[in-house]
Amino acid sequence: MENKESYFGEIGSAFKTLATGLKTTMKEYFTPKSTEQYPENRKTTLHVAQRHRGRLVFKRDESENYNCVACLMCEKACPNGTIRITSEMRTDPETGKKKRALLNYQYDMGDCMFCQLCVNACNFDAIEFTNDFENAVFDRSQLVIHLNEEVYKGGSLPNIIDGGADWQVGTFNTKTK
Repeated sequence: MENKESYFGEIGSAFKTLATGLKTTMKEYFTPKSTEQYPENRKTTLHVAQRHRGRLVFKRDESENYNCVACLMCEKACPNGTIRITSEMRTDPETGKKKRALLNYQYDMGDCMFCQLCVNACNFDAIEFTNDFENAVFDRSQLVIHLNEEVYKGGSLPNIIDGGADWQVGTFNTKTK
């Protein structure tokens, strides 16, 4: 008699588990989705979140000067050594004090894991991640960027820095050029 009770109890437990799984599946099935038809919509309705970490750039002012003072904090904070800074000590002619000057800020996007520890470690607000995600190249050496020489003017897509097109839930963004 004990075997029959446990047998039917197992069948009941199996149906309960099945019903729980089906409930979750049906709830997900009827939730509105947003599908991006990339690359067809890359110039019309593509939305990329502003906080997406696509690549590292120097923040620059109106006259294209940067705030980096070569303090090496970002290089030390980087867990896999994608940032290499070369600097030298120079004497300021007005004050006579020695000051570190940036010679080269090398960023290897191919090794970067986009953790943003370098941005958090920077005390001078000199670097930031942009949401420009189209960084594919055929040669890995092109992924090594010298940020002090590059003046980043925005992404490869219209309004990518502002997030691109507005995000709409429940619609299929299939419009093309």
